[in-house]
Amino acid sequence: MAADGPAAGLRWKRVLLKLSGEAFAGETDALDGDVVENIAKDIVEARSLGVDVAVMVGGGNIWRGMTGAGSGMDRAQADYMGMLATVINALGLQDTLERLGQPTRVQTAVRMDQIAEPYIRRKAIRHLEKGRVVIFAAGLGSPFFTTDTPAALRAAEVSAEAVLKGTHSGVDGVYTADPKLDPTATKIDELSYMDVLNRGLTVMDPTSITFCMDNKLPIVVFDVLEPGNLRAVLEGKAIGTLVR
Repeated sequence: MAADGPAAGLRWKRVLLKLSGEAFAGETDALDGDVVENIAKDIVEARSLGVDVAVMVGGGNIWRGMTGAGSGMDRAQADYMGMLATVINALGLQDTLERLGQPTRVQTAVRMDQIAEPYIRRKAIRHLEKGRVVIFAAGLGSPFFTTDTPAALRAAEVSAEAVLKGTHSGVDGVYTADPKLDPTATKIDELSYMDVLNRGLTVMDPTSITFCMDNKLPIVVFDVLEPGNLRAVLEGKAIGTLVR
């Protein structure tokens, strides 16, 4: 299903889409098939434009390492459980994409050869060049990191031109305060990396923000659950919040 080449007027030719685990959840299900299909359709549309798409998935809809650590579990053990949760989400997204006709590969930072490839940078790049969507799972394969940091790292490794941070629950960008708690909160259209760090804004974790700044990787925070938003971001429309 590889496209002939990027359509004219697109902002970037290769991107990494960062999806939190919560983006996969419905009101009652940890992994909602309809929600996943809507996300997959937008990814397929991005591919039809000729954009190379890599995806980093989280696992918070199934398990959060910090939650386990907060209840007394060993933090490293809880984080490894979270890595396995990301693999479940990755396989669910892969299945949906391939039912829509989009070839994919799942690569994991923790080896599980029966269900996914190990992460190999050159193989990931080759898959993208062949028009496949590459889904990264298991974070960095090490505890004590959120999936934000490996998202930024993998983006740089595969020469992505931007990190697209997909939000959920109706949040469509970065606000001056939590819009669910403060009705006076206003959306910010553009920020610098230092603004995010100095103001303690919860765009991505500070390590990933610093990495993106050092590697000149722009970040777009947008509502991934709104159909058509991914395409709009790629076309340079004023969607979400741009950090650069």
